[in-house]
Amino acid sequence: MAKATEALEREHKVIQKAVAVMAQLVDQLELRHAVKPDLLRDLLQFMRVFSDQCHHGKEESYFFPYLESKGVPSTGCPLSALKGEHAKSRQLMSDLNSAAAGYIADSEKGRLTLIQVLQSLVTLYPAHIWKEDYLLFPMAEKLLSEDDHRLLLEQFAIAEEGLGTNAHQSFEALAEDLTQRIDQCPQCARMVPSR
Repeated sequence: MAKATEALEREHKVIQKAVAVMAQLVDQLELRHAVKPDLLRDLLQFMRVFSDQCHHGKEESYFFPYLESKGVPSTGCPLSALKGEHAKSRQLMSDLNSAAAGYIADSEKGRLTLIQVLQSLVTLYPAHIWKEDYLLFPMAEKLLSEDDHRLLLEQFAIAEEGLGTNAHQSFEALAEDLTQRIDQCPQCARMVPSR
């Protein structure tokens, strides 16, 4: 049987692709390699819609409240910390939007700010995902029945419908596309690990 926690873990794997792209962008920007505006725009779109609206949205609207209804304290560990990190990621998305616009307008002037924001996201996301995968989800498994998982998956599907037809698959494809586009950087080929 499919589980809500497994659906969220699969989304983490997709988000990690985008985080890896951000880490590579930091390396490239530190070497003063030009980053294409369309790559930054697509990355920002992915993070805003898939990571925040789709993934965090499902957690905040359905998953966290459901756990709270099962007795997990909203102000305790780990929910309070995770909600705080969601808020921090939203602030960083706003900062990334400004930093990307600044970089596109003047790459030399905007480079350091863009590096700082990307690095903050690269630091935040792996720790956040780890807390959910290894603390929250195992705890949830002890509380949720098969019927609970089924209900949550139904709610997740409704949330995804609000993003448009096949939005989930489109964003998974975009994450893969971002990975391929950054790997095609010939000047940085020696920086990209071989697969």
